[in-house]
Amino acid sequence: MSNVIALNVPPRRQRLVDRADGLIDLFATQRRFPDDVFWLKENAELLSILECTGMQVSDVALEPHIDFYSGLKERLRFFPQYYRFLLSIGLDLEDLGLRGTAVDGQMEALCHWVAAQGLPDAEMSDLQRAEARRLLDRRGVECTAADPDLDNRLRAFIGRAETFGLPNKKAAYELTHIVFYLSEYGRRNPHLDAGALRSLEYVGILAHMDQNIDLLAEVCIALQQAGQTPNAVWVEAVRTAMDTFAVVADDGVGGHDDYHEYLVTHWAARALGHDDTGAAIPDGRVRFDQQQYRPSALRGVSGALFAAAHTRSNDWAHMSDYVFSSLEGDAALLLEETIASTNEFDAFFDVFARA
Repeated sequence: MSNVIALNVPPRRQRLVDRADGLIDLFATQRRFPDDVFWLKENAELLSILECTGMQVSDVALEPHIDFYSGLKERLRFFPQYYRFLLSIGLDLEDLGLRGTAVDGQMEALCHWVAAQGLPDAEMSDLQRAEARRLLDRRGVECTAADPDLDNRLRAFIGRAETFGLPNKKAAYELTHIVFYLSEYGRRNPHLDAGALRSLEYVGILAHMDQNIDLLAEVCIALQQAGQTPNAVWVEAVRTAMDTFAVVADDGVGGHDDYHEYLVTHWAARALGHDDTGAAIPDGRVRFDQQQYRPSALRGVSGALFAAAHTRSNDWAHMSDYVFSSLEGDAALLLEETIASTNEFDAFFDVFARA
């Protein structure tokens, strides 16, 4: 007769909801310190995703943030330049259910303080004004920096598809974030016009052609928030990337990893109603490493077009044989896949070719 010994072996894969506690503790206590602006950025991103996807987290899961939340008033007064990060974290903690502090429910008062200090008035960009408006509006506080024409300017920017037919990551991420703000992270219809939808399509083409899965995931989320169905090829690329992360122990200090792609691909899976199972989060400090081999067709296509000089044409049918002949095998296959993923490639190429 043999004895059976039960080993407490952690699961290898979990749903996102089952990883939430571990992720909150990891980002709050293991990777960086709250005085680091990157701590603010990472925790704001994680908590925002958990909140906007309606994640149910336990009271225990939020305990690592109790001290930070309790000291938020003093931190905000000393670091007003980070008010958007600080408001975002505090608002999400309250909306996720943080309780048990002497200052429960303080975020409404802090939103009023931010508005009274005129902190949004110091913003230089409409994108930041839109974010400030969205944050203050969560507690019913008016953002005076958001003038009546703000939405018109935001919509004019995202509606000019030509802007997004060229590689420009800053503009591309501003596009997706404007959609997030206009849709209140999927809670209302942003009523995008045809130009804005074409802009998202162009950014999706570029992101897929370059295998920038981080950006591609944001495009898929933005399209879904706009009431559109993201292309199945793009969604599959995001899903495949989600499955190829290694969550590994990390003894380094302040190193950069692929955490943002990890978070945004899982956000996309959850927002699109797909399986969000991924690697379990072990105890201690870990890093997120994307292990997927990714060819890129973007550099090769751009190089071929630049080399064509005066023979360059904006007609894809005229240029396709020349472009494909200049690409390596993996890049050529990826370009074929990108072309098959959209009905807008000819219109995109008319801009991209710069002929």
